[in-house]
Amino acid sequence: MNYQRSSALFLEAEKVIPGGVNSPVRAFKAVGGTPIFVKEAKGAYLYDEDGNRLVDYINSWGPMILGHAHKPVVDAVVEKAKKGTSFGMPTEIETKIAELAVSMVPNIDKIRFVNSGTEACMSAVRLARGFSGKDKIIKFAGCYHGHSDSFLIQAGSGAVTFGSPNSPGVTEGTAKDTLLARYNDIENVEALITANKNEIACIIIEPVAGNMGCIPPKEGFLEALRNLCDANNILLIFDEVMTGFRLAKGGAQELYNITADIVCFGKVIGGGLPVGAFAARNEIMNHLAPLGPVYQAGTLSGNPLAMAAGLAMLTELNDDAGVYNSLAEKTAYLHRGIAEVLNENNISHTINRVGSMISVHFDEAPVTDFETAANGNNEAFKTFFHGMLNEGVYIAPSAFETWFLTDALTYEDLDFTIAAINTVAKSL
Repeated sequence: MNYQRSSALFLEAEKVIPGGVNSPVRAFKAVGGTPIFVKEAKGAYLYDEDGNRLVDYINSWGPMILGHAHKPVVDAVVEKAKKGTSFGMPTEIETKIAELAVSMVPNIDKIRFVNSGTEACMSAVRLARGFSGKDKIIKFAGCYHGHSDSFLIQAGSGAVTFGSPNSPGVTEGTAKDTLLARYNDIENVEALITANKNEIACIIIEPVAGNMGCIPPKEGFLEALRNLCDANNILLIFDEVMTGFRLAKGGAQELYNITADIVCFGKVIGGGLPVGAFAARNEIMNHLAPLGPVYQAGTLSGNPLAMAAGLAMLTELNDDAGVYNSLAEKTAYLHRGIAEVLNENNISHTINRVGSMISVHFDEAPVTDFETAANGNNEAFKTFFHGMLNEGVYIAPSAFETWFLTDALTYEDLDFTIAAINTVAKSL
């Protein structure tokens, strides 16, 4: 494919934007080459600045669950924009989307809207600390909760040591309050709790990990986490920025029948516009200002354009009972097709899938946490990524990201993708 226009645009962007991008993964550093600049998108397809059409499996990292430029969402945003884009004052539509979200998600009474998943997770942890009166948190290696200081922590020298910053600008003081656990390893979590008795405010987790590829929780893992939290007076936070309203109406809580104390949302809840949210039962949410002492604010929080897009999206998902089955069936079909062609071409691989999230790992061993995800053949992935791009299929430019399906994909699109994988597999 021809990418001359994208390459030229990237050179221009590098002069005025650090690395030429406004989010690092877009720079293609993990796969090499020059990033693709998108001109427009519709349904299941991206159209780049060179005129290439690409079948899209990123879907803006999840929110385009019904397709790009979905008419009800676009119409809602256009009509709302005609009446003003931001007021910094309450509007009725905020209450409408809040009522709908609360009705769709189990175990929440109130919801506070913010502007990103990062902001949602950051605010949820602050609320947990304020509510519990404790400072430390547990997060899991490989789970990404945004770029707030508390979350940019790597492993220390042992299971019960303090974390250390893995980004300049994050202080040791911040890092010492973040404890790092291994995903899907309940004994490791239990050891951290035992070593830090009565100091842990919350455990935050992606109930289905999406930032080390798609990694589902092992059977019983989330239940065990819930029990540990109950036994030790710790709040359980589900980061459902990716999974919320995507895996089910009520997200992972509904899918796995596990209740979290605080739930974070993003992606789908904004219908493609910048939105995040966090929610909990009244007892916890009433600690937020102006009702309580835990401060959180934002001029653009609940802005009418984002609320209009989110309300249109959630209304469609709430009214269409079959959409989640349709998405799951399409993803299962893709899974079977990928496995068949990779097996036929003798390519070692593991495929993980939950609902409409799926990832391909070039390692035959099970992928259950960050360590096992890192064992994959990254050179094979680079070849795979660029091969797929050349065949007209866009996947995440990183081996450590899940693919997201949209219901706008047809079975012809899925067959096209499987055929592309068959072609690329011959060069792996």
